[in-house]
Amino acid sequence: MTTMWNRAAGWHRPLMLLVSAMAVLTVVAAVGVVADPRVLTGAPAWLKPLKFAISFVLYGVTLAWMLSLLPTRSRLAERAATVIVAVSVVEMVVIVAQVIRGTTSHFNVSTALNAALFDVMGAAIMVLFLAQVALAVALLRRRTPDRAGGYAVRLGLGVSLLGMLVAVPMVARRPAGTPAGVDGAHSVGVPDGGPGLPLVGWSTTGGDLRVGHFVGLHALQALPLLAILLDRFLGARLDEVTRARLVLVGGAAYAAVTLLLTWQALRGQPLSRPDGLTLAVAAALALATATAAGLVLARSSRAARVVLVG
Repeated sequence: MTTMWNRAAGWHRPLMLLVSAMAVLTVVAAVGVVADPRVLTGAPAWLKPLKFAISFVLYGVTLAWMLSLLPTRSRLAERAATVIVAVSVVEMVVIVAQVIRGTTSHFNVSTALNAALFDVMGAAIMVLFLAQVALAVALLRRRTPDRAGGYAVRLGLGVSLLGMLVAVPMVARRPAGTPAGVDGAHSVGVPDGGPGLPLVGWSTTGGDLRVGHFVGLHALQALPLLAILLDRFLGARLDEVTRARLVLVGGAAYAAVTLLLTWQALRGQPLSRPDGLTLAVAAALALATATAAGLVLARSSRAARVVLVG
């Protein structure tokens, strides 16, 4: 454990400083959720800073770890990561400032100041998106020691960019009942702030675009974890090429799930109440994924038999 922490201390310094600051903010926001009785859009006022702080902890640690995998330094990747840190700080400063002011940060155009702050957040997210694109390009140009791990890192970055993009329709949403001064919404078919799932707050009465957004973003952790688990538990039985192909199958399936969840939300359908069409598409996706994984494993088995016979 000590060795791991020592390694982490040597990772990209601005990202690790961001992680440390967000870890502190996580504690502060958690206290705020309990101690501050104010409610914004149907949720405790400090819940949004809490969720964003936790997300940035995971995001920062993951990006710093990915950079540590590069066999040689990449100035483009490191500069892109530093830009990501800067705009992440801007995003969090606005979110926390608005909570302190007793108002919402997202979609809030009720005053000139609130609209300006929302525009600042939008610009920050756009810069973050472009910086992550630059980071992904830099990592695409560098080979990593393990092929499966390299695929997982690149696919994780790519699918997480997809997760950012599926949030774009939020800005154009205006469900019936949306109050004046609000430009955009998470929910589809119902106003924001209604009944929702515990902690995450995803709507249980209408569609919620945050579901696909959340799932897509966390491809950044899920796909590298898949590669790690394949190496840990099947590394002795599956060669590197087979594990890499399974990661490709997993990445394609993960991207498809992100799009499926977004499509479900755009149809005004809660995550907890999928209709028959959604379930049919999900079943087809599961079958396609299982078939593709089976073909990869069958090919690996045939190749192993050929080697043994030869």
